[in-house]
Amino acid sequence: MTSGQWFRFVVAALAVWRLSHLLAAEDGPWDMIVRLRRKLGTTPWGKLMDCFYCLSVWISIPFTFYVVNGMLDRFIVWIALSGAASLANKFTKEPVIFEPSGDV
Repeated sequence: MTSGQWFRFVVAALAVWRLSHLLAAEDGPWDMIVRLRRKLGTTPWGKLMDCFYCLSVWISIPFTFYVVNGMLDRFIVWIALSGAASLANKFTKEPVIFEPSGDV
């Protein structure tokens, strides 16, 4: 891979992680994502929204076209982008949530 492709790979991996995390683990702006997740429920699409690793596989597909050309290269980068996003997810901590104690 060229240096430009490496840069594109890193940017794409971060984007795949961000979108997968948003859809699988966050409420989203104005709770749009959590409402969508609830509406989809236990349908196949709803189950997909509950699985970060499943989402990263599908979300990484269009990013392969940004990174490389050629079918074999795209197949390898597709799996690598999902893997990179999965590794990033393993190394990120869960957010700290502050809740009012009610004593105030």
